[in-house]
Amino acid sequence: MARWLRLVAADAELAPYLIGVDRARLAGHLALTLTVALGGPAGDIARPAAGAWRGLGLTEEQHRRVVDYLAGVLWALDVPADAVDAARRAFADEAGA
Repeated sequence: MARWLRLVAADAELAPYLIGVDRARLAGHLALTLTVALGGPAGDIARPAAGAWRGLGLTEEQHRRVVDYLAGVLWALDVPADAVDAARRAFADEAGA
């Protein structure tokens, strides 16, 4: 999550959306959503923490870029293609796209 958030924070258009955001909390929501998307346990909750990016006011295009950053990080980590696709779908669904 840290690498993904660093990429988003380094994006000049996306960085302002993170001002004042509790990044540790956001990272926790993102990690849970990703864990569930990849078939892991949801922990003590009944469903994933969907909507982690929703409240930031991103446009659909900006949200797609955030998801593209995630896919890039996962590819760099040699995550299997089907898992990258599952992660992309989970966060696209999270945005209501």
